[in-house]
Amino acid sequence: MRKLGTLWIVLLIFSLATRVYAQVSASPSPSVPQTIPTPAARGSPDNPAISLAELAQKPEIVTRLEIFLDQHSFSHGKIDGHWGDFCAKALQRYQLAHGQETGSQLDPAIGRELTEISPLYINYQLNADDFRHVGKAPRRPAEQARVKSMPYRSILDFVAERYHSDETFIRKLNSGRNMKTLKPGDTIRVPNVMPFQIENVQPVENLPLNPALASRTIKVDTRARMLDVVDGDKIIGSYPVTPGSKRLPAPIGTWKIVRITLMPWFRWDKEMLNHGKRSSNFHNIPPGSRNPVGIAWIGLDKKGIGIHGTDNPDMIGRSASHGCIRLANWDVNRVANAVTDGIAVQIF
Repeated sequence: MRKLGTLWIVLLIFSLATRVYAQVSASPSPSVPQTIPTPAARGSPDNPAISLAELAQKPEIVTRLEIFLDQHSFSHGKIDGHWGDFCAKALQRYQLAHGQETGSQLDPAIGRELTEISPLYINYQLNADDFRHVGKAPRRPAEQARVKSMPYRSILDFVAERYHSDETFIRKLNSGRNMKTLKPGDTIRVPNVMPFQIENVQPVENLPLNPALASRTIKVDTRARMLDVVDGDKIIGSYPVTPGSKRLPAPIGTWKIVRITLMPWFRWDKEMLNHGKRSSNFHNIPPGSRNPVGIAWIGLDKKGIGIHGTDNPDMIGRSASHGCIRLANWDVNRVANAVTDGIAVQIF
């Protein structure tokens, strides 16, 4: 009987131990806590969010942002290190195109990309061919019609447009240098953007049709003064414009591209510019970077109306035009190569 009693006690202890083990095994292991990952905070000590309102006092960050946006074909105009409306509009369009939230702060994700731009500036060595694009470019139509071409008016003018920059900004980058005495072989500091190479823009009466670009659309927001190139439902490029004037506004509606001309001649006709009617009093102005319509003319199926470049990038978005859509030369060059004849241009 004593042996049976002992055996019963052993079986009882074993049964209790098995139950305890089963309960412990069913519980999460304390060495591997089961937690749900939480999204990273929008601003962190390592990468704090920056209020857009603060950017006016942060020219170094603004310059990085301008270069970043330009590198991605979301132009704000000329690089100058100043926060403004066009920089804000280009940023917003970039964010929309890349599925990012827009708001009152610079997204930390973009902030990280800005810090990764390296180098921010590069050195450019001037060569003899550069100076062949500089010369006499009169400002009056009658005098312009007497010259063979309309080149840059100074080597600083050439460099600033090549690197999408304000002339004053280039001077600051090269403080202490006399920009009027530059010569072939001299090296200057410029922003790290894709250069606009005037030497590669050859005269073409009408660029060949490119079926691969036929699904694209140009949208011109006359109130925002921005032109967007859209592929499907995605903005692939955005640029500031001068869209007509109060007296001669850009024509609202949907039009089509009928011609893309590089290095165009410009028929300056005051009657045509002011009233849309040709007269016998006109001047034919030769091609060049300082031709009044710049280096490209994207003609629409609306008489006398087109999307074109400029002889004065400082005035983009700030002055009036005669019903046309005017861009900086480096921007109209990108637009001309991103679209083709027959695509829709929506002006609203």
